[in-house]
Amino acid sequence: MNRRSLLSLSTITALGFALLPGSAIAQQKSLKDQIVGSWTLVQAIDIHADGTKTNSWGANPKGAYMFSPDGRFTQMLFHTDLPKIDNRMGGTPDQHKAIAQGVVAMYGSYTVDEANKTIIVKFEGSSFAKFVGTEGKRVITSIDDNEFRSSNPATSTGTKAESVWRRVK
Repeated sequence: MNRRSLLSLSTITALGFALLPGSAIAQQKSLKDQIVGSWTLVQAIDIHADGTKTNSWGANPKGAYMFSPDGRFTQMLFHTDLPKIDNRMGGTPDQHKAIAQGVVAMYGSYTVDEANKTIIVKFEGSSFAKFVGTEGKRVITSIDDNEFRSSNPATSTGTKAESVWRRVK
């Protein structure tokens, strides 16, 4: 093979790799780099000790998860069927109970354990006051540019929580 042919083949090969979707360069992103951004909740399932599954957030749960590049996060989960009241200071005791049980909001800092594919969240504030000052572990079971799946192996209710999040575009 002459020099010109070898150079042409090398150039074509390099261009081919550069143009491949999901090229090796993109696959080398760290978990932290992949998780940064805004995500919306697609699915949330609780798995009980006996293996039964429930969706405590309703059939079409709402939520947002945001990870900033500087290690800050915020997360909000909303039940599908929250009561609609005109004044948050008004409403009946049953409506307030449903709202309190159907909303969890939290924020704080996070770190990533790349080797174990986990995110450790440190709760600085939460609508569930028991979380404040504690840490939570989120295992990332899969992630790509558009979606990630996570598992919380130890929830406050004793269940294992699995969730699916889609990137906001």
